[in-house]
Amino acid sequence: MPKPRLATIACTLKNHRDLLTRYFSFGVAGAILAGTTAIASLALASPEQGPVEAPRHGTGSLIYGLDISNYEPLYDWNASPAKFGIIKATEGTTFRDASFARHWRELGKKGIVRGAYHYGHPRNNPIAEAEHFLSVVNSQPAETGDLLVLDLETADGKSVAEVNAWAKTWLSYVKAKTGITPMFYSGWNFANKYGKGLAQYPLWVAHYSKAKGAITPPADWKSWTIHQYSESPVDQNVSALTADQLRDLGRRTA
Repeated sequence: MPKPRLATIACTLKNHRDLLTRYFSFGVAGAILAGTTAIASLALASPEQGPVEAPRHGTGSLIYGLDISNYEPLYDWNASPAKFGIIKATEGTTFRDASFARHWRELGKKGIVRGAYHYGHPRNNPIAEAEHFLSVVNSQPAETGDLLVLDLETADGKSVAEVNAWAKTWLSYVKAKTGITPMFYSGWNFANKYGKGLAQYPLWVAHYSKAKGAITPPADWKSWTIHQYSESPVDQNVSALTADQLRDLGRRTA
Protein backbone atom coordinates (compact mmCIF):
# COMPACT_ATOMS: atom_id res chain seq x y z
CA MET A 1 0.00 0.00 0.00
CA PRO A 2 1.24 3.55 -0.70
CA LYS A 3 2.47 5.48 2.30
CA PRO A 4 0.18 8.34 3.45
CA ARG A 5 2.33 11.19 2.14
CA LEU A 6 -0.44 13.78 2.49
CA ALA A 7 -0.71 13.15 6.21
CA THR A 8 3.08 13.52 6.55
CA ILE A 9 3.08 16.86 4.72
CA ALA A 10 0.14 18.13 6.80
CA CYS A 11 2.01 17.28 9.99
CA THR A 12 5.15 19.03 8.71
CA LEU A 13 3.15 22.15 7.85
CA LYS A 14 1.52 22.21 11.30
CA ASN A 15 4.83 21.94 13.10
CA HIS A 16 6.33 24.77 11.10
CA ARG A 17 3.20 26.88 11.48
CA ASP A 18 3.57 26.60 15.26
CA LEU A 19 7.20 27.59 14.95
CA LEU A 20 6.28 30.64 12.88
CA THR A 21 3.70 31.66 15.48
CA ARG A 22 6.39 31.72 18.16
CA TYR A 23 8.70 33.73 15.92
CA PHE A 24 5.93 36.20 15.20
CA SER A 25 5.25 36.71 18.90
CA PHE A 26 8.85 37.89 19.26
CA GLY A 27 8.45 40.16 16.26
CA VAL A 28 11.17 38.51 14.19
CA ALA A 29 9.94 39.38 10.71
CA GLY A 30 13.05 38.06 8.99
CA ALA A 31 12.58 34.66 10.59
CA ILE A 32 8.97 34.54 9.33
CA LEU A 33 10.12 35.00 5.75
CA ALA A 34 12.78 32.31 6.12
CA GLY A 35 10.32 29.95 7.78
CA THR A 36 7.81 30.40 4.95
CA THR A 37 10.46 29.46 2.40
CA ALA A 38 11.42 26.40 4.46
CA ILE A 39 7.78 25.24 4.63
CA ALA A 40 7.38 25.45 0.86
CA SER A 41 10.53 23.36 0.37
CA LEU A 42 9.53 20.74 2.92
CA ALA A 43 6.02 20.39 1.50
CA LEU A 44 7.44 19.42 -1.89
CA ALA A 45 9.70 16.66 -0.60
CA SER A 46 8.89 13.36 1.08
CA PRO A 47 11.09 12.56 4.07
CA GLU A 48 10.27 8.89 3.52
CA GLN A 49 10.74 8.43 -0.20
CA GLY A 50 12.92 11.32 -1.43
CA PRO A 51 11.92 13.00 -4.71
CA VAL A 52 8.41 12.10 -5.79
CA GLU A 53 7.45 11.21 -9.35
CA ALA A 54 4.82 13.58 -10.66
CA PRO A 55 1.70 11.83 -11.98
CA ARG A 56 1.55 11.76 -15.73
CA HIS A 57 -2.14 12.55 -15.51
CA GLY A 58 -4.11 14.81 -13.20
CA THR A 59 -5.38 12.73 -10.30
CA GLY A 60 -8.70 14.52 -10.48
CA SER A 61 -9.40 12.83 -13.81
CA LEU A 62 -8.73 9.27 -12.68
CA ILE A 63 -11.63 6.79 -12.69
CA TYR A 64 -11.85 3.80 -10.36
CA GLY A 65 -12.11 0.16 -11.42
CA LEU A 66 -11.60 -3.42 -10.27
CA ASP A 67 -10.32 -6.70 -11.64
CA ILE A 68 -11.85 -9.90 -10.35
CA SER A 69 -11.32 -13.64 -10.80
CA ASN A 70 -12.60 -16.89 -9.36
CA TYR A 71 -11.15 -15.86 -6.01
CA GLU A 72 -14.16 -13.52 -5.70
CA PRO A 73 -16.86 -15.60 -7.42
CA LEU A 74 -19.82 -13.84 -5.81
CA TYR A 75 -18.57 -10.26 -5.91
CA ASP A 76 -21.51 -7.84 -5.83
CA TRP A 77 -21.07 -5.54 -8.82
CA ASN A 78 -24.34 -3.73 -8.09
CA ALA A 79 -22.92 -2.39 -4.83
CA SER A 80 -19.55 -1.56 -6.34
CA PRO A 81 -18.40 2.03 -7.07
CA ALA A 82 -16.29 0.74 -9.98
CA LYS A 83 -16.56 2.49 -13.33
CA PHE A 84 -14.87 -0.41 -15.10
CA GLY A 85 -14.33 -4.09 -14.38
CA ILE A 86 -11.90 -6.54 -15.92
CA ILE A 87 -12.31 -10.23 -15.18
CA LYS A 88 -10.28 -13.37 -15.70
CA ALA A 89 -11.46 -15.63 -18.48
CA THR A 90 -8.68 -18.15 -19.09
CA GLU A 91 -5.16 -19.28 -18.26
CA GLY A 92 -2.76 -21.37 -20.29
CA THR A 93 -4.34 -23.67 -22.88
CA THR A 94 -7.06 -25.36 -20.82
CA PHE A 95 -8.07 -23.39 -17.70
CA ARG A 96 -11.43 -21.58 -17.72
CA ASP A 97 -12.33 -19.31 -14.85
CA ALA A 98 -15.49 -20.76 -13.34
CA SER A 99 -16.84 -17.33 -12.39
CA PHE A 100 -16.21 -15.66 -15.75
CA ALA A 101 -19.69 -16.08 -17.20
CA ARG A 102 -21.36 -14.71 -14.07
CA HIS A 103 -19.07 -11.70 -13.80
CA TRP A 104 -19.43 -10.98 -17.52
CA ARG A 105 -23.20 -11.08 -17.23
CA GLU A 106 -23.29 -8.89 -14.10
CA LEU A 107 -21.02 -6.30 -15.68
CA GLY A 108 -23.31 -6.22 -18.69
CA LYS A 109 -26.28 -5.53 -16.44
CA LYS A 110 -24.43 -2.80 -14.56
CA GLY A 111 -23.53 -1.10 -17.83
CA ILE A 112 -19.95 -0.13 -16.96
CA VAL A 113 -16.88 -0.76 -19.11
CA ARG A 114 -15.94 -4.42 -18.97
CA GLY A 115 -12.99 -6.49 -20.12
CA ALA A 116 -11.65 -10.03 -20.11
CA TYR A 117 -8.08 -11.11 -19.46
CA HIS A 118 -5.98 -14.17 -20.16
CA TYR A 119 -3.12 -15.25 -17.87
CA GLY A 120 -0.32 -16.30 -20.17
CA HIS A 121 2.36 -18.98 -19.82
CA PRO A 122 5.31 -18.62 -22.22
CA ARG A 123 6.05 -22.34 -21.89
CA ASN A 124 3.02 -22.97 -24.14
CA ASN A 125 2.33 -22.12 -27.76
CA PRO A 126 1.08 -18.50 -27.85
CA ILE A 127 -1.38 -19.18 -30.68
CA ALA A 128 -2.91 -22.09 -28.76
CA GLU A 129 -3.34 -19.88 -25.70
CA ALA A 130 -4.84 -17.06 -27.75
CA GLU A 131 -7.31 -19.43 -29.40
CA HIS A 132 -8.33 -20.80 -26.01
CA PHE A 133 -8.93 -17.29 -24.70
CA LEU A 134 -10.97 -16.21 -27.73
CA SER A 135 -13.11 -19.35 -27.66
CA VAL A 136 -14.16 -18.63 -24.07
CA VAL A 137 -14.71 -14.90 -24.57
CA ASN A 138 -16.63 -15.42 -27.81
CA SER A 139 -18.95 -17.89 -26.07
CA GLN A 140 -20.44 -14.96 -24.15
CA PRO A 141 -22.58 -12.08 -25.44
CA ALA A 142 -20.51 -9.20 -26.79
CA GLU A 143 -20.95 -5.46 -26.42
CA THR A 144 -19.33 -2.50 -28.10
CA GLY A 145 -16.34 -1.41 -26.00
CA ASP A 146 -15.47 -4.82 -24.52
CA LEU A 147 -11.75 -4.92 -23.68
CA LEU A 148 -9.31 -7.80 -24.19
CA VAL A 149 -6.16 -8.16 -22.09
CA LEU A 150 -3.02 -10.28 -21.91
CA ASP A 151 -1.86 -10.76 -18.30
CA LEU A 152 1.81 -11.76 -18.40
CA GLU A 153 3.63 -12.14 -15.09
CA THR A 154 5.79 -15.24 -15.43
CA ALA A 155 8.70 -16.14 -17.72
CA ASP A 156 8.36 -19.90 -17.18
CA GLY A 157 12.13 -20.20 -17.41
CA LYS A 158 12.29 -18.57 -20.84
CA SER A 159 14.76 -15.88 -21.85
CA VAL A 160 13.88 -12.21 -22.16
CA ALA A 161 13.87 -12.50 -25.95
CA GLU A 162 11.65 -15.59 -25.87
CA VAL A 163 9.10 -14.06 -23.49
CA ASN A 164 9.04 -10.85 -25.50
CA ALA A 165 8.49 -12.74 -28.76
CA TRP A 166 5.77 -14.83 -27.11
CA ALA A 167 3.90 -11.71 -25.99
CA LYS A 168 4.17 -10.11 -29.43
CA THR A 169 2.79 -13.25 -31.08
CA TRP A 170 -0.16 -13.55 -28.69
CA LEU A 171 -1.06 -9.87 -28.91
CA SER A 172 -0.76 -9.58 -32.67
CA TYR A 173 -2.78 -12.77 -33.19
CA VAL A 174 -5.67 -11.57 -31.01
CA LYS A 175 -5.63 -8.20 -32.74
CA ALA A 176 -5.71 -9.83 -36.17
CA LYS A 177 -8.60 -12.12 -35.18
CA THR A 178 -10.75 -9.52 -33.44
CA GLY A 179 -9.76 -6.07 -34.70
CA ILE A 180 -9.23 -5.09 -31.06
CA THR A 181 -5.83 -3.90 -29.89
CA PRO A 182 -5.38 -5.92 -26.68
CA MET A 183 -4.16 -4.33 -23.49
CA PHE A 184 -0.95 -5.60 -21.87
CA TYR A 185 -0.96 -6.15 -18.09
CA SER A 186 2.00 -6.87 -15.86
CA GLY A 187 3.93 -5.69 -12.84
CA TRP A 188 6.13 -2.64 -13.41
CA ASN A 189 9.45 -4.50 -13.16
CA PHE A 190 8.32 -7.41 -15.34
CA ALA A 191 6.96 -5.06 -17.99
CA ASN A 192 10.18 -3.05 -17.94
CA LYS A 193 12.28 -6.18 -18.46
CA TYR A 194 10.15 -8.09 -20.97
CA GLY A 195 8.00 -5.40 -22.60
CA LYS A 196 10.36 -3.85 -25.13
CA GLY A 197 8.62 -3.11 -28.41
CA LEU A 198 5.09 -3.47 -27.00
CA ALA A 199 4.27 0.23 -26.75
CA GLN A 200 1.53 -0.06 -29.38
CA TYR A 201 -0.53 -2.02 -26.84
CA PRO A 202 -2.20 0.01 -24.05
CA LEU A 203 -0.48 -0.56 -20.73
CA TRP A 204 -2.14 -1.75 -17.55
CA VAL A 205 0.58 -1.83 -14.93
CA ALA A 206 0.67 -3.00 -11.32
CA HIS A 207 2.74 -0.94 -8.90
CA TYR A 208 1.66 -1.14 -5.26
CA SER A 209 4.32 1.08 -3.71
CA LYS A 210 3.13 4.16 -5.59
CA ALA A 211 0.06 6.24 -4.87
CA LYS A 212 -2.68 5.78 -7.44
CA GLY A 213 -1.73 7.47 -10.67
CA ALA A 214 1.72 8.52 -9.41
CA ILE A 215 3.76 6.31 -11.70
CA THR A 216 5.90 6.60 -14.79
CA PRO A 217 5.55 3.97 -17.55
CA PRO A 218 8.15 1.20 -17.91
CA ALA A 219 10.07 0.03 -20.99
CA ASP A 220 9.03 1.67 -24.27
CA TRP A 221 5.62 2.97 -23.17
CA LYS A 222 5.16 6.73 -23.17
CA SER A 223 2.00 6.61 -21.05
CA TRP A 224 -0.05 4.19 -18.99
CA THR A 225 -3.76 3.42 -19.31
CA ILE A 226 -4.56 1.67 -16.02
CA HIS A 227 -2.63 1.61 -12.75
CA GLN A 228 -3.32 -1.27 -10.37
CA TYR A 229 -2.31 0.33 -7.08
CA SER A 230 -3.56 -2.20 -4.51
CA GLU A 231 -4.54 -5.83 -4.16
CA SER A 232 -6.41 -5.42 -0.88
CA PRO A 233 -9.16 -6.37 -0.28
CA VAL A 234 -9.49 -6.92 -4.04
CA ASP A 235 -7.38 -5.70 -6.95
CA GLN A 236 -8.02 -1.96 -7.21
CA ASN A 237 -7.19 0.24 -10.16
CA VAL A 238 -7.47 3.72 -11.60
CA SER A 239 -7.52 4.66 -15.26
CA ALA A 240 -6.14 7.83 -16.78
CA LEU A 241 -8.87 7.60 -19.42
CA THR A 242 -12.56 8.33 -19.20
CA ALA A 243 -15.05 5.49 -19.49
CA ASP A 244 -15.77 6.43 -23.10
CA GLN A 245 -12.06 6.53 -23.91
CA LEU A 246 -11.65 3.06 -22.43
CA ARG A 247 -14.50 1.78 -24.58
CA ASP A 248 -12.74 3.21 -27.63
CA LEU A 249 -9.94 0.71 -26.98
CA GLY A 250 -12.36 -2.21 -27.10
CA ARG A 251 -14.69 -3.96 -29.48
CA ARG A 252 -15.98 -1.72 -32.27
CA THR A 253 -19.29 -3.51 -32.79
CA ALA A 254 -21.12 -6.10 -30.74
